[in-house]
Amino acid sequence: MKETDALDDYILRHIDPENDYLKALYRATHVKLLRPRMASGHLQGRMLKMFVQMIRPRQVLEIGTYSGYSALCLAEGLEEGALLHTFEINDEQEDFTRPWLENSPYADKIRFYIGDALQIVPQMDIHFDLAFMDGNKRHYVEYYEVILQKMTPGGYIIADNTLWDGHVLEAHTSQSDTQTLGIKHFNDLVAEDSRVEKVILPLRDGLTIIRKK
Repeated sequence: MKETDALDDYILRHIDPENDYLKALYRATHVKLLRPRMASGHLQGRMLKMFVQMIRPRQVLEIGTYSGYSALCLAEGLEEGALLHTFEINDEQEDFTRPWLENSPYADKIRFYIGDALQIVPQMDIHFDLAFMDGNKRHYVEYYEVILQKMTPGGYIIADNTLWDGHVLEAHTSQSDTQTLGIKHFNDLVAEDSRVEKVILPLRDGLTIIRKK
């Protein structure tokens, strides 16, 4: 076993376990969906729940529901009366994801939308205390600007995949590699943005924690 694999195993054995429902969803994601690596998984899921418990948001936004794993972890940490609004643009994902959300113990805390968050969120009469951004990497800058407009002062954005398998270190990125370019443009924008405080955590594929001033 590689040292990194051994460390990962050690970490997972020394943090809170997934509940049985999340374990079942994670298995189903790997069996039935084409890109199971997109699911947050055990470590990131426990961290998302803890972030929610620390921040204690009343309204949470997620862009990029996928199989629903991260949504369930976010909802698990919510206090009574708080809500998660989670958006998935791929309508083919709905038949898999909706039953997992609606049959979960946290169904009353989740509002699931199929559609483009860039079009819908600006029309919502809601301001968010926390946002988890894990949608199309090509549109991270656009997501960011929309979220900031709807974010309460002192609110937090958590952006996933901001190290992008190390591709952010490439000196020259092909113009055809629009996902890597999207992440790099987003990282550069946030780094220079005086409207926010920010830190990158090297967890999995990179998590950027952003606080609106």
